[in-house]
Amino acid sequence: MPERPHWQVQEAKQRFSEVLRAVENEGPQTITRHGEEVAVVIDIDQYRRLTEGRRSFKEVLMGPPISDEIAEVLEEIESERKNDFPPLRDFEIELGLDRPVDEGSS
Repeated sequence: MPERPHWQVQEAKQRFSEVLRAVENEGPQTITRHGEEVAVVIDIDQYRRLTEGRRSFKEVLMGPPISDEIAEVLEEIESERKNDFPPLRDFEIELGLDRPVDEGSS
């Protein structure tokens, strides 16, 4: 991947109009501070494409039900896991939890 054009912060501040023109003509522009990449300036349309349809974690939890495709995958996983583990009743018997509690003993 070719290296993205970069600008030092001070240079980008002084030549901001040029940075914006470069974004329009050449694509994303990287801003550096002391040689470290700190930001990227991108075209607004590209930004909108990148952020389109994004929902916060809260929106995902509180939002509409999951898609049918995801629901099918989850159902498949659930059915596979049911086959991997015995029913809870088997654990109750194994642990002796299936017997009535003797209330007279302590």
